[in-house]
Amino acid sequence: MSVNDTFARTGAPPPLLGWPRLRVALIASTVIGLILRLGSVMPTVVVVGRTMVVGLSAMLAFGLFERWPARVPRWLARWVLQLLGVVLSVPLAALFAYWLTTGGHPQFATEPARVEGYFTLMFAGILFGPWIAVGALVRQRDTFARDQATAFALERSELERKALDARFRLLQAQVEPHFLFNTLANVQALVEAGAPQASKVLTSLIAYLRAAVPRLHETATTLRQELELVRAYLEVMHMRMPDRLVFSMHSDPGMMELQCPPMTLLTLVENAVRHGIDPSETGGSIDIDLKLASGRCLASVTDTGVGLRATGTGLGTGLAALRERLQLAFGSEAQLRVSEIVPHGVRAELSFPARKTPA
Repeated sequence: MSVNDTFARTGAPPPLLGWPRLRVALIASTVIGLILRLGSVMPTVVVVGRTMVVGLSAMLAFGLFERWPARVPRWLARWVLQLLGVVLSVPLAALFAYWLTTGGHPQFATEPARVEGYFTLMFAGILFGPWIAVGALVRQRDTFARDQATAFALERSELERKALDARFRLLQAQVEPHFLFNTLANVQALVEAGAPQASKVLTSLIAYLRAAVPRLHETATTLRQELELVRAYLEVMHMRMPDRLVFSMHSDPGMMELQCPPMTLLTLVENAVRHGIDPSETGGSIDIDLKLASGRCLASVTDTGVGLRATGTGLGTGLAALRERLQLAFGSEAQLRVSEIVPHGVRAELSFPARKTPA
């Protein structure tokens, strides 16, 4: 299907009297008219006026057959029909131009010079008209190709965005059972140990989950909300092992309303508890530090637990999912580094762009 067939099918061909086409027709007619004036005794305005009539008529024929008929036979390309329309319109348009400029009396039978001028004008129209039309078709095809490429690029970008969003939500869905199972396992251990504070811990856990679970499905939250979840989680863990866990939280002013992917800090803190503090017989401390530097959020979670070498199993699936969520949210602008500290413990350092939450 040609470009013009597509325009006819979609009902969106270029304007019949659009300024770009009208400008080309007027300029081409003026140039051709000035050339014909060199071999004519008629005034310049008359010669140029005649060529303008022919040029505008050819342009109208070109646009008319661009729209009509709505469908052309398969054996006939629309551009061929348009070129035929331009060629056939030239003799009639030249005759009309002479009729206008002679007051309705061309008198070809008694004015041989007019007959010669008529055929010269008709020859010039047939010679240059189709080439100008071909140029318009080529330009129109290029414009259509660019528009199609732009539309395809926008569509591809939208599909990629939807795919990333779906992937992001899939990762969040993976975080939800991972986090819930880990937390419930902690409560189960507390209950099985017959700790007297089991009921109080369970009450705190229920209150915490009521606030945390809805946020698992959000694509963005604030550092304030994230720190609230982290504090609630650590308080629950502290109630479980009051003599083995202490924690502290520090943050620079003005950071609380900055965006943060949901469960980011919580994942780091949960890993510190599960893989650092919990396996240690003496427990340890967890320090959370948030800083703002050069337009970036710098977050570090440091624990004094058993360290990476003692566990020998890494930091679990939560950190792997966190890396991918950060990649989807910030691309290469987010960085996550985990290192061992001396004499024992782990520091997780996270850096991502500081972006304010939309109002």
